[in-house]
Amino acid sequence: MEEKTFDRRKILLICIGVLILILLVAGVTYAYFQHQIGNPASGNVGVDTDTPDNLVFDVSNDINITITQFNFGPDDGNQSDSAVASASLTANSTNDTANYTYYVYFKINTNEYVYTTQDSQTEILLKVTAPTGQPVTSIEGLTYNSTLGGFDITEANGTFAVASNYPITSNSSTTPTVQEWNFDVTFINLDTDQGENAGKKMDAEIIIQQNELKPTLAQYVISQYTGTDGENGLYYHDADLENGAGDNSYRYVGADPNNYVCFGSTTTPCPAENLYRIIGVLSDNGEYQVKLIKSDYTTSAMLGTDGRDYEGTVAELGMPTDSYKGNVDTSTIAAYRWNYDTSVSEYGSNNWTTSEFNTINLNTNYWNYLSATWQNLIATTTWHLGGMTSYSNTVKAFYDGERNNAGYGSNPTTYTDEIGLMYPSDYGYAAYPDAWATDLSSYRNSTITSNNWMYMGLFEWTITPYSSDSDGVFPVDNYGDLYVNIASLGYLVRPVFYLNSNVEYNGGTGTESDPFTLAV
Repeated sequence: MEEKTFDRRKILLICIGVLILILLVAGVTYAYFQHQIGNPASGNVGVDTDTPDNLVFDVSNDINITITQFNFGPDDGNQSDSAVASASLTANSTNDTANYTYYVYFKINTNEYVYTTQDSQTEILLKVTAPTGQPVTSIEGLTYNSTLGGFDITEANGTFAVASNYPITSNSSTTPTVQEWNFDVTFINLDTDQGENAGKKMDAEIIIQQNELKPTLAQYVISQYTGTDGENGLYYHDADLENGAGDNSYRYVGADPNNYVCFGSTTTPCPAENLYRIIGVLSDNGEYQVKLIKSDYTTSAMLGTDGRDYEGTVAELGMPTDSYKGNVDTSTIAAYRWNYDTSVSEYGSNNWTTSEFNTINLNTNYWNYLSATWQNLIATTTWHLGGMTSYSNTVKAFYDGERNNAGYGSNPTTYTDEIGLMYPSDYGYAAYPDAWATDLSSYRNSTITSNNWMYMGLFEWTITPYSSDSDGVFPVDNYGDLYVNIASLGYLVRPVFYLNSNVEYNGGTGTESDPFTLAV
């Protein structure tokens, strides 16, 4: 048999696979009717309807670039494809004139590509030509390579505004005014070993529409991370962050970061009962989502008193309140048992799936309290129920255990629903990084609690079970320590949930008096 040999670079590039930019058509038609009313003195009323202004958007085709060993060898050139985004305006038949503006975006949803040369040569190039025929040379957030005549998008991610409030005018009701934006994407053959990009892909869109595209709340929060941990209260938990989660999450840290969100109301100022705080932007569910926690403890008016797990109010139970940091009347704050299932033990059960506090008070009563408008913004979530055998563990150990450990016996290790509670790791990572090497059972140190915005000063449940017996659960005590207690005790709660990844940021600076608002 004859043995075949191949160029080493060709073999590597066999695996480069497909670079696909999915350029979605964003079609918007804007129309209105003008009504003419005849002379009322004659007793006749006529209604005539003219043809409406008609503004239509279109993208001609997807851009597809396929890289193989057959088209990307040392002697081959670059690989390119292009598409046209167009705006077409026809005026109404009454005035024969119409004036509008629109927006054009290039949005990169995911991008796995990296530079393969030490000097970071451009490997994926974007060229945009305006309707005037002139090249676009400035897009905020992208670097223009004047030598290549386009923008370097090799490692780019995010939404980039190509044109904002771009004017279009029509003076005809029969012949439309058409404006075309030409997009050209090129995978550049550097004639070097680009095999590091083998098997990677990019998912992007051309968006052309009449309204401004608002960033999602997740995108906005991520944009506040400057690259320096601690600025704007954010830490990026990549593999280089000492004692961090290592999950590429963005988490709020410190005494009082600007992470307030108004949820459940559009009233200004935001009612206190509608204030929530952002734990962080996490990818627990496969995509970046904002994780919210109620800014203060809940009342029975929110969670109800039905079900076996309601126990009473703080005042009725005589709980100490001297460390309380919130503003709710403690006579109305409600305490709930984690799971008072006495068929398992006289002290309850640490099986979250059989907890009526979970199924009735959180995921029925509280869910209905939120109303349909706001329910639609909440993601169905897989909650991790991995247990721990001791509270004497660091936050990183808890983070890993929550996701990888077994619970007690045959208790499920995941549960899917909308509303949950904080993890011990959420609480631990809200403190300054100096605390992350300390066991969560020793978080009562005043330096730690004063620099942990999640510490609220009363006894509070987490969602994580103790896996050495059937009824133990991890709460946080009024001094700030994590410890173990029985599931049949009544403690306080702050509901936690994830927002859908497409929930849009609408405004606000994140302070308690000016919280982030959402587009609803």
